[in-house]
Amino acid sequence: MNVVTRGFHGRRRPPDPRIPPGQYLEDGFPVLSIGATPNVRTETWTLDVVGVDGSRGRLTWADLTALRTEKVTVDLHCVTQWSKLGTTWRGVPVPEVLAAAGVDPSDAGYALVLGHGGYSTNLPVADLLGGDAWVATHYEGRPLAPEHGGPARLLVPHLYLWKSAKWVSGIELLREDRPGFWEQLGYHEYGDPWREQRYVGD
Repeated sequence: MNVVTRGFHGRRRPPDPRIPPGQYLEDGFPVLSIGATPNVRTETWTLDVVGVDGSRGRLTWADLTALRTEKVTVDLHCVTQWSKLGTTWRGVPVPEVLAAAGVDPSDAGYALVLGHGGYSTNLPVADLLGGDAWVATHYEGRPLAPEHGGPARLLVPHLYLWKSAKWVSGIELLREDRPGFWEQLGYHEYGDPWREQRYVGD
């Protein structure tokens, strides 16, 4: 005799604690960009850093790659609701980038990070200085591909991925917050995936 119990679908797997609410697990690495992918050559790449007092510093590719790098394994969370776990990067910690540029961040409260192609995003300076932000040049052991922001991008994995500006070209330190590209269009000023801060008012 067969017994059918309606509604029984087996044992549910517990949610992965590494995935924030409202996100799903992604095995690939979706490419989401505004406009065409910039063709940025390492021979001409520069990073311009501006302090709140108007001080300026510029790093070339040779300057950046001469700095100490860290290999980090982090989870990524996109505002479009996918999460990719256990990604491995190599990059220069942002505090060392600022020091090499000769710009003091101590009077700054915020930063506006600029990317080739007109992109920008804002975030508190504390999120750049707290040991969880890098100018990344490698992904999974290889030089960072252009579609993922190569030759260098900001990597701030504890915030939604739009805060990790691709094709990074500048960091402007500010006393007062100034919204970037997506923030001006209604995205959240901070973008904490664990609090689902996707849009203004979240």
